[in-house]
Amino acid sequence: MLKITISGGEFWDSSKEEFFTIHPMTLHLEHSLISLTRWEQHYKRPFLNEKTGPQTLEETIYYIKCMCMDEDVPDYVFDNMTQENYQEVIDYIHDPMTATTITDNRKQKQGKKEILTSELIYYYMTTFNIPFECEKWHLNNLITLIQIASAKNNPEKMSKADTLRRNAAASKAWRAAHHSKG
Repeated sequence: MLKITISGGEFWDSSKEEFFTIHPMTLHLEHSLISLTRWEQHYKRPFLNEKTGPQTLEETIYYIKCMCMDEDVPDYVFDNMTQENYQEVIDYIHDPMTATTITDNRKQKQGKKEILTSELIYYYMTTFNIPFECEKWHLNNLITLIQIASAKNNPEKMSKADTLRRNAAASKAWRAAHHSKG
């Protein structure tokens, strides 16, 4: 969970033609599958896609609202976020939140890249028996878990040449360890 503090101050409301005061407020934000789903339900397009994800400041602010765990936060609080606040949120969203790294040695077919949506993530959770409580996890942790489950359930098939090389290396290591010629 990310906690950011929105600084207070006195501001002018041009529609009411009056000043109003914002007291400093701490927002509790969670980049989760729940947040992603809310944003996609509103904009009806994939969030995790460079071409269709948030493109404007308005769409970004709406996602931050979707991330907010606090209830009844007035819109003007989000409108008064600083550049530093936005950077904190962006850094939090892009933080992998894990030490796990995954390398995919399989060749992806050109043009067959899957567009990841909230429904597809829920599908993977169901397929890999990941409990729905994980929808509250940081999204990057959940996606990493799905990738691990996928890799473990679909091990990469080795070519015949790779299998022969691996077996030859294992035999050589065994012979060296046991001082054997055979």
